[in-house]
Amino acid sequence: MPQNAATDDERPRAGFFASLRRAPASVERWILIAALAGATLVPLADAVGRWSGRFHVPGASAYVQQLTLWIAFVGALVATRQQKHITLSTTEFLGHGRLRRFARLVTSSLAAATIAVLAYAAYQVVAADFQRPKTLPGGVPEWTSECVMPIALGLMALGFVRAASPRLGGRVIAVFTIGAALALGLMPALAAEWAWPLAIVILAAASFGAPIFVIMGALALLLFFKDGTPVAAVSAEVYRLIASPILPAIPLLTACGYVLAEGQASRRLLRFFKAGFGWAPGGLAIIVVAVCALFTTFTGGSGVTIIAVGGLVYPMLRADGYPAGFSLGLVTAAGSLGLLFPPSLPVILYSVVATARDIPVPADSLYLAGLAPGLLLAAIVAVYGVIVGRRVTKTRQSFSWRELAAASWTAKWELLLPIAIIGLFISGSMSMVETAAFAFVYAVVTQSFFARDVHVTRALPQALVKAGALMGAVLILLAVAMGLTSYLVDAEIADLLLGWVQEHIHSRIVFLLALNALLLAVGCLMDIYSAIVVVVPLIAPIGLAFGVDPVHLGVIFLANLELGFLTPPIGVNLFISSSRFGIPLLRVYRDTFPFLLILLLGVLAITYVPDMSLGLLRLLGR
Repeated sequence: MPQNAATDDERPRAGFFASLRRAPASVERWILIAALAGATLVPLADAVGRWSGRFHVPGASAYVQQLTLWIAFVGALVATRQQKHITLSTTEFLGHGRLRRFARLVTSSLAAATIAVLAYAAYQVVAADFQRPKTLPGGVPEWTSECVMPIALGLMALGFVRAASPRLGGRVIAVFTIGAALALGLMPALAAEWAWPLAIVILAAASFGAPIFVIMGALALLLFFKDGTPVAAVSAEVYRLIASPILPAIPLLTACGYVLAEGQASRRLLRFFKAGFGWAPGGLAIIVVAVCALFTTFTGGSGVTIIAVGGLVYPMLRADGYPAGFSLGLVTAAGSLGLLFPPSLPVILYSVVATARDIPVPADSLYLAGLAPGLLLAAIVAVYGVIVGRRVTKTRQSFSWRELAAASWTAKWELLLPIAIIGLFISGSMSMVETAAFAFVYAVVTQSFFARDVHVTRALPQALVKAGALMGAVLILLAVAMGLTSYLVDAEIADLLLGWVQEHIHSRIVFLLALNALLLAVGCLMDIYSAIVVVVPLIAPIGLAFGVDPVHLGVIFLANLELGFLTPPIGVNLFISSSRFGIPLLRVYRDTFPFLLILLLGVLAITYVPDMSLGLLRLLGR
């Protein structure tokens, strides 16, 4: 009896301490949601005031930039806690024994050290701005908002120390690694002497599962250490990214995509396309391509399409008589389609990065140029599906105007969204950020209040935290990748590469072929966001030297990276599909290979027929 009483007394205490442990995570999530809300309401209010002619939000763009900064760093902190940072897929090969524990110790120690140095660099940036204060409209000192950088990075470093090992010894090793990294920054000669061995260790850590942003940051810091450059230069590059007038559109559109994925939007779209194409031979394959491409435009190829839509359409394909291998390959391939259509996030990011390097590529021009190539890639996959479907389809759904009308009415909000986005942006009545804010609010209102799929107090916050964690992982990666890119540009790597290419390649056709091969490898080995930030500044000047239009080069780049999602051995969609459907990876390789070849032909056509990309722009006088 006394023993039971003691147990009962301990339960409230255990619950209290558990609540204390959960409290920081809860605070982070609500700060993230508040930042997303602010980044949405400020541009919308400014747009409404401009239309009415009655008011203007002073410094709207400056405040949206600062809110994006908070989304980036608080989102990265949430991603650290939830272990959602972008990594290479090679960790699948490590198993669950000693090798995985060793990999965890190495990668977490490297992450803790890299992030701790970045936190110190961010502190230097804040301290410098404190000495020469700049104020936001309304008199708010800018350095107060910038404090989120060192605080979030410091907490992330502590999180990786804790993740290094459940034992004290492993965590001590992680703390020692932090000290060694800080000391290395004070000894440029030693950093220069050990640059290559340390670079090899850093790259090896990538194959062990270290977050890609850690690898980028560690390489950037090592190069800056070697040259004796102040590490604050890495953190200062954040503003080159955040200051972009269209970058805040990325987290807003991502949140929009996650809200749509959280509810029943995919089912309503599936019903609509089935009513429209279910009667045709191979109609289900066309439906899969259409629904997946539409979803990917909002999720940016993050794998959400395969997870949210794949689970619906794969059983339908099997029930309709499609072979298991073809069904798996179609769902995996279709999950990468749609990256060239508005409001695709990689298109916006490509525009940001290229423009930041003095090669203007307007996002609206890139969207228009990518329309025909994107339709080509979707069409050739659909045609292959029709060819297979004609042989194996058991039954077809008879066409019914009544069912089409009913399905259209049910999916009206989802179908109107891309039309509204394109119309608002192309008409010039809204900026890209204002359009993204509208899309986010539209998704919340339609899914939570009209369709009532996403509960306002339960499901909606969860969807926003998921979106915020992804965007934190992406934006922190972009921030540190900008530091690495800055070093490469300052070291004139692009000029050296251009000289080598011009010396060894004299034909534009050969250059484009080599570019395809390079981008295919890049798309396989790197996630699309870091590939854009790191590779675009290197290849864009070379493309200009060979007379390739910058907008056409952007379409080539994105089409190749779209193909990279399916390229073995570590194309990201291959691993997501293997995990989602519980199918061995080698079988996924085999089943997606025919689609890889088909899409490769499409990419080659896009590369060597520039009028496919530029024809519409010329027709519109752009």
